[in-house]
Amino acid sequence: MITVINRLTVHGDTATFEKVLSGITDHMSTQPGFLSHRLHRSLNHPEIYIETAEWTDAQSHRQAMTADAFREKVRALSSLATPEPDIFETLEEAGGGLG
Repeated sequence: MITVINRLTVHGDTATFEKVLSGITDHMSTQPGFLSHRLHRSLNHPEIYIETAEWTDAQSHRQAMTADAFREKVRALSSLATPEPDIFETLEEAGGGLG
């Protein structure tokens, strides 16, 4: 399993950004190898978002990103935010809950 972590700095309207990103997420969630997605927003800097997605493997993620349908959807995002994506492997994980 791999995790894609994408820091997005929004320089457009955040509501529009969230709507466009939701459409991309809907599309990606139907692709082979997709496992999960989360979107986080900074409380201190509300223009900064962190998106995480888990995929079975890097090749599945790469294939989904190179498809024409993905490229069409992501074009609208480029005018609203600056992405800084990278792919990570999990080295350590801890469980547990509060109290």
